[in-house]
Amino acid sequence: MSEPSDAPAPPSPFADLAAFVALPRVAGLALSADGRRLAVAVQTLDREKTRWQSALWEVDPEGRRPARRLTRSAPGESTPVWASDGSLLFTSARPDPEAGSGPEGGAEDPKQALWSLPSDGGEARLVLTHPGGIGTVVVASDTGEVVVTASAMPGAVDAEADAERRKRRKEAGVTAILHEAYPVRHWDADLGPATPHVFWAGALPADPDAGAERPAVGLRDLTPDAVPPNGAGGDLHLSPDGRLLVRVETVPDGPAGQRDRLVLVETATGQSRALVDDPLADLSAPRFSPDGSAVVCVRESMSTHDDPPDYTLLHVDVATGAARELTPGFDRWPSAPQFGADGTTVYFLADDGGRHALFRVPAEGGEPVRMTTDGAYSDLQVARDGSALYALRSAYDEPPAPVRLDPQATGQHPEPLPNPGTLGTLPGSLHEVEATAADGTPVHAWLVLPEGASAENPAPLLLWIHGGPLMSWNSWSWRWCPWVMAARGYAVLLPDPALSQGYGQDFVRRGWGAWGEAPYTDLMAAVEAVEQRPDVDETRTAAMGGSFGGYMANWVATQTDRFRAIVTHASLWDVDSFVGTTDAAYYWEREWGDPLREPKRYEQNSPHRYADAIRTPMLVIHGDRDYRVPIGEALRLWYDLQKRGVPSRFLYFPDENHWVLTPGNAQVWYETVLCFLAEHVHGEGWERPELL
Repeated sequence: MSEPSDAPAPPSPFADLAAFVALPRVAGLALSADGRRLAVAVQTLDREKTRWQSALWEVDPEGRRPARRLTRSAPGESTPVWASDGSLLFTSARPDPEAGSGPEGGAEDPKQALWSLPSDGGEARLVLTHPGGIGTVVVASDTGEVVVTASAMPGAVDAEADAERRKRRKEAGVTAILHEAYPVRHWDADLGPATPHVFWAGALPADPDAGAERPAVGLRDLTPDAVPPNGAGGDLHLSPDGRLLVRVETVPDGPAGQRDRLVLVETATGQSRALVDDPLADLSAPRFSPDGSAVVCVRESMSTHDDPPDYTLLHVDVATGAARELTPGFDRWPSAPQFGADGTTVYFLADDGGRHALFRVPAEGGEPVRMTTDGAYSDLQVARDGSALYALRSAYDEPPAPVRLDPQATGQHPEPLPNPGTLGTLPGSLHEVEATAADGTPVHAWLVLPEGASAENPAPLLLWIHGGPLMSWNSWSWRWCPWVMAARGYAVLLPDPALSQGYGQDFVRRGWGAWGEAPYTDLMAAVEAVEQRPDVDETRTAAMGGSFGGYMANWVATQTDRFRAIVTHASLWDVDSFVGTTDAAYYWEREWGDPLREPKRYEQNSPHRYADAIRTPMLVIHGDRDYRVPIGEALRLWYDLQKRGVPSRFLYFPDENHWVLTPGNAQVWYETVLCFLAEHVHGEGWERPELL
């Protein structure tokens, strides 16, 4: 019997940024057709610790066996999908072992290809490639037939012609793109000249015998008329028998607008017809019923100047296109619907009171029933025999982990299945708090307290403001992880102000077109409520936010000097400029109006108009590849702060986007924020991060 150890417990990885960015991260979940195998993608640092590398792991659906790693390569593997024969399909840019060196062998500009891992183990084999890379992979559940998406050059009739066009552009040194329709960018990607197409691959050939030549897989374009800027890049699903494909198609809506409809494609002929085409709504997330006779999808009503969007589920008859609403009067926003195993139930997810919960509703209609208590669920998988559901669950005190759920029970909060992303003890505790807004509306928030916070040792407070704005603080985040702050003694407040999801349509409407009003006063109400706690130090506070949260951080800076520091990431500063230069201007203009014809909301709610009022030191952070909130917002904010003499710094990432996605830059992001907070919240001397 071993003696008890007096050795101190190992330090929390949240207290060491290098250890924090090295923590394994679980994402993606796939259930095999027989329900006996689960696969997840797990990101870890590569050998050089300069990028995250994804690998596939198998998780035991019964929770009896430990997880085991299935794949290993330097390029990594992702998007697992089980084939009907039990093999595991995935995409990877790993080189073709049967090709030589050079571009054909993957040494130059490697593209994602489709690979298959045999059901009984062994080496993965390359299944198919495309010059534009393989994107989405969808399998018909009964027949195992496959469709994939890949980007193709305009006018290319096959893969060979596509490769030749790419080669000619590269050899000529041409990178220009000629646009003839809006938009031209999306998040961090330039649209064009290649555009997504949907290709029929059919039944994949069996593994060849040792030494035999690899069988070729032909691709047939189901969307030959796809054109820039969007092509056929929307969500898609195959009927169980593989005869029909339902996909989201983006179509013009006015001179420079867009909307999404549902299109049904016969896979044998490529003939298509509109299934649901609603000029007042966007349609998304279509899924077939087990017998292929119906489709369930999400309908999002288009927002207007006066009203935010609203969401509901539609049940659509495939033969007639007749649609009926499944969730009328349900005052939450349903997403990610799926039929149950026998087709009589539809499962879906929705934000609800600071959670992203699992619900079910009868396919014939009825009241939705919430099935889970805490946490945020995603990647829902339905066992075909009806025995179980599987999903990833996270929360602010739990990173994503696979769980098994009962298909009917309510009040569920199952234990995670053994997986490689399990964490140890967190450096603090999570609390649910509620404040009351000026108009009497309850405002929900989460509060992370560091270890040791007490009346004798109150913790300095960080207000974190979420992005969106139509979202909620309810799930784990690696990019905005409050435990990194708690490990350094900060309390972190995560409130859901007006415009947040999960509290009903009226709660969203309170802030619609008036971002500087109820959202701001809700945030201040939450801060004031938490500052009454004896374990929080109301004299040492700071505010931080990204995207919409960055807008709010800027707005806070113009309205109050109660905070010692403000950190604004990927933020809106001049709303008129933002609406005209973002990647989807038509969406924001529905709420804000045309600035030349309806300037009132811009005048009342754009932070840059109140720049003279700023007294609080500010840290500005932005990535140059951010097309959602273009870099011009940060450049203008930085100049306005500097010329007014406001103490400020600008952390600029030339090659990052709306987020900060590489390990080194993520670590520097946290280091700079912590140094800035130490300087202004704690009054310490400025310490420039070593690599900056």
